[in-house]
Amino acid sequence: MGILSILLWTPAVGILFLALTPHQNTSQIRFIANLFATIAFLMSCWLAAIYNLHDSGMQFEQQFILNPKLGTFFALGIDGLSLPMLVLATLLTSIALLASFNISKNIKGYHISVLLLEFGMLGVFLSQDWSLFYIFWEVTLAPLFFLISRWGGTRRHVASLNFVLYTMGGSIFMLISLFAISQYMPPHGGTLMSSMSVAAQSMPKDEQVWVLIGFLIGFGVKMPIFPLHGWLPLAHVEAPSPISILLSGILLKMGAYGLIRAVVMLPEAAQVLQPVLAFLALLGMIYGGLLAWRQTDLKAMVAYSSVSHMGIVLLDIATLNLTGFMGAVLQMTAHGLIAGALFLLVGLLYERTHTRNILDYSSLVQVMPRFALFMTITLFAAMGLPGTVGFFAELHAFVGGFQQWGFMMVFLGLSIVISSAYAMRTIGMLFTGPVKAQMREIEDLRTPELLAASILVASIVLFGLWPSLLIDLSAATINQMYDIVSQRIQ
Repeated sequence: MGILSILLWTPAVGILFLALTPHQNTSQIRFIANLFATIAFLMSCWLAAIYNLHDSGMQFEQQFILNPKLGTFFALGIDGLSLPMLVLATLLTSIALLASFNISKNIKGYHISVLLLEFGMLGVFLSQDWSLFYIFWEVTLAPLFFLISRWGGTRRHVASLNFVLYTMGGSIFMLISLFAISQYMPPHGGTLMSSMSVAAQSMPKDEQVWVLIGFLIGFGVKMPIFPLHGWLPLAHVEAPSPISILLSGILLKMGAYGLIRAVVMLPEAAQVLQPVLAFLALLGMIYGGLLAWRQTDLKAMVAYSSVSHMGIVLLDIATLNLTGFMGAVLQMTAHGLIAGALFLLVGLLYERTHTRNILDYSSLVQVMPRFALFMTITLFAAMGLPGTVGFFAELHAFVGGFQQWGFMMVFLGLSIVISSAYAMRTIGMLFTGPVKAQMREIEDLRTPELLAASILVASIVLFGLWPSLLIDLSAATINQMYDIVSQRIQ
């Protein structure tokens, strides 16, 4: 068994151990879940350490046939696009479990669901067969449905149903697109991503456009792209805060990851749809930023800010140039860290005060200085301040977008100004003014919470000061993707 299979099945083994553990042993259940999540994270870090930065192809590949008649394979591999997402997924799962000590009902079911969700996420980023990719894509639905509907807020049932219906609806369009490409496969050609990419080249351009539209809807629901974002604000607000970390930090990136794979497979169709993609991206950035600006609920603010920031990812993809593709990977990583930290901190604050209304707070810096430090750095990163990972991600979006559309990037500048406005408003309302009487006795971050927040904020600053750590990891693969796209559209 190869290292990728071991990594993939680590959460599944954790689920088996949890299933055999009596539900009364809550401390043992928490320990087992955290142990296997930590093992997966350390394995992904080891993969990053031994990954060949100069090899643009798939590494650590392994495959064997699942169904000879259908030509489906259990095919795994990583490259410079999937590896950062893999490390991010295992990191945020560990952070989410560290932040789950407040979960007090059905603890066994909760931790099994989180590990099952991690299993599905890892499968999406490791799969090199479209059938396998689709299976793991759907695997993530069940645990998320139960995590929101059983451990969420007052409107959790509506939120979980909205999420599943939106995502399943999008998956149908993705499946139709995959079937359309399969019609051009040779007999018993299989569903390997490499084989289907070759088959897609023989499709007429008008069919390629319709196929990419199907992928755009399927992946766009998960990203989410305006106007397919309807499920997101309610799901974020009602989900438990640790699950919001995974929902915003990883699940949204699954959509962007799939869309990048689809665009590289169908670059001529992407060129035809390029103005539409750019328009949706710019509209989503400004729309999401304005709605985030007017929110008084902190979780709703972070949720709408995710619509805005994922719009930047879509804009990067739409540029179809080298700088834009690199910017998309950087922005996906940056937003995963930033949104994860924001949902972690907002959730910890809500546990102490039982309110998410920003108007109820003031001068928390005097009561919770550690919380104030981490929250301020994270909000600075969200507005793209130099020295944080958000700066270089947005800089690539500016440069890539300017190369393609010139002064149209003034709209990207406007969205960043809006982001700065709600970030500064949040800092001002949380940490300035007199201390309110009901806020005088709030406990600051405890040791496990401090550890989780420190890891995320340190990563935000580290990659902001040394962005080459991220850029070098993906450069060879992004260069190869750009070469494929440029050769097909020129």
